[in-house]
Amino acid sequence: MKYFIYILKSLNFVKTYVGMTNDLERRLSEHNSGKSIYTRKFKPWKIIYTEEYGTIEEARNKEKYYKTSAGRIQLKKILCTMPR
Repeated sequence: MKYFIYILKSLNFVKTYVGMTNDLERRLSEHNSGKSIYTRKFKPWKIIYTEEYGTIEEARNKEKYYKTSAGRIQLKKILCTMPR
C-alpha cells in the first residue's frame, strides 16, 4: 500500500497544513467538508505538494519531521522552488 505526505494550502487564509494518508482524494474531501477540527476553520483547501512512501512508518516519520521547526524550514525551501 502507498502512503502519502501532503501539504494543503487554504484558498481563503494564509495557512498550510501537513498530513499523512493512504487516499489523497478522500482526505482532501474530509478536510473540505469540515471533518477535521483544525482545518475546518480555514477551508477550502487544495493540495499543493505530495510525497509517496512505501510504509506507514516512513510516512509517519516524515510527517512528524515536517511538523518540527527544522521540517518547516525544509518545506519552505521545497515550496519556494516549485513552479506556481
